[in-house]
Amino acid sequence: MNSIRIGRTLWFGAAVSVLGLTGCFKSNIVKPEPGVVNEDVSQTEFSVMGGISALSRGYDNNEVLQKLQQDAGIGITWKCMSDSLKEQVNIRIAGGDMPDAFLGVNFTNYELAIYGDDGTFIDLTPYLTEEYMPNLTRILDENPDIRSAITMSDGCIYGLPSGEKMGTAGIGREEDYSIYTIPQFSMINKAWLDELGLEVPTTLDELHTALKAFADHDMSASYYGNAAGSTIPMSTGFDEWCWGQNIFYAGFGFTNWPNDVCKDLTLRPDGTCEFVCATDQYREAVTYFHDWFAEGLMDPEMFSQSDTQLIAKCSQGYVGVSTWWYIEELMGDYAKDYVFLPVLDGPDGTHHVTVRTGGGISGGNLSVTSSCKSPVNLLKFFDQWYAPETVMQLQYGPIGVYFTEQDQNGVWQSITDEASRAGYGKSAGELKGEYEVYGPKLILSHYYESVFKMEDRAIERLTDLYDFWMPYVDSAAAYPVDCVFTDDELDLIDQYKTDFENTVAEQEGLWLKEGGPTDQEWQAYLTKLTDKCGMEKLLEAYQAAWERYEGHR
Repeated sequence: MNSIRIGRTLWFGAAVSVLGLTGCFKSNIVKPEPGVVNEDVSQTEFSVMGGISALSRGYDNNEVLQKLQQDAGIGITWKCMSDSLKEQVNIRIAGGDMPDAFLGVNFTNYELAIYGDDGTFIDLTPYLTEEYMPNLTRILDENPDIRSAITMSDGCIYGLPSGEKMGTAGIGREEDYSIYTIPQFSMINKAWLDELGLEVPTTLDELHTALKAFADHDMSASYYGNAAGSTIPMSTGFDEWCWGQNIFYAGFGFTNWPNDVCKDLTLRPDGTCEFVCATDQYREAVTYFHDWFAEGLMDPEMFSQSDTQLIAKCSQGYVGVSTWWYIEELMGDYAKDYVFLPVLDGPDGTHHVTVRTGGGISGGNLSVTSSCKSPVNLLKFFDQWYAPETVMQLQYGPIGVYFTEQDQNGVWQSITDEASRAGYGKSAGELKGEYEVYGPKLILSHYYESVFKMEDRAIERLTDLYDFWMPYVDSAAAYPVDCVFTDDELDLIDQYKTDFENTVAEQEGLWLKEGGPTDQEWQAYLTKLTDKCGMEKLLEAYQAAWERYEGHR
């Protein structure tokens, strides 16, 4: 979710004229001294501007928010909107007419740094203590990665954290692996294997044998009665998140998952970064799988098809091997014939899965402005949002409305669609939309085990991840998606990232389809990545951001 690059280009286009006026209109701002607590507690009425769901009944009428204000001894005037929020926020900031806080705006890290540096937002670091914000402080002490994700390069924090850490701790496992750790689950038609007298493959060579047999015996036609020649031995997307071919590269020592930084940036166990697209293993992988493509074992439409087209093929019984989030969702009525295809050993007898971190942590959903006279009082109110049962209700709805009963372990159960329609005339999702509050909310994995029940499909996914897939993972080292970059690093990434990723993707697709690379082609490719696409400079930027991230933990 959060990427410090989200919206930066668009924000520049929409707000450059606004920023240009800040020197005229914000001259009355006196920048608070970073790291110092403002001990004034005289202010008890506050104004908050921010986002709201289009389905919401309004924050003035939200019973959970009303109680939190009473408990904190303050009152809040809400000025919230579902449309044109960022535009209105920019106008207010540029004009110096600011509320006491901005809520649910989703400021990027770039914006947080700019507004923190010029004094628009105050540094929250001195308030993140047991005295002022005990709930959040406890979470940050137990989860130093969250603190790292909201700490800017100047060491200050200009926004409270929000995010959802849905992981295996939520289903009672000791280690907490994010639901995004391995995005692609590969699967194979075991009914076809049984019909052909083959075992589930454990190596790439064995899979090649199986795919060849699927094609030679036209299994879609001979087993399911589809049209002759309808068999597609293997179909995926190309470098797609949960439905790409990338999991099969594990036999060569990596999986270059698409993500929100350069597509195959990896973190070695020793903490150094590298791009696998420039390694010998990568060259070996694309060379190896070209042979499969040339033999017709990989779907020739993999480079152009949509996920809808892939689902259509799989749900009609045409495809022997594919990748997706769930077997049932992809294979439809044929799902009973499929099993997970394990991570396969490569030609040298080994494999390595490059894992990914989960959804990122954002600091852009609650910032206190320099207009606030008594930050201590306001932050006391927002600290309550980090209590587990409170964030549950702010995210979904109140106890007694969205959460209707507790199980024998005291875990809250959400209302069913049927009960919601009967009691409120709308689905459970629509009911959630009425009560959901935007802003600084942290849902940690263990809340799903001890506070409120996780969605059944997520439980299934995490169970499969932990029990079937994680045993194939040798190292859980991963580059965090929420590292914080300096302005200079962002400018450098802006300059090179698009060309770098396009070059890698184009060459990978070309080599898979047409073969290669020769020694000459490979050297020319590496030279282009370095000289034209800034590979070494990008590595330096990502490495520096990672080291700062670790230093803030």
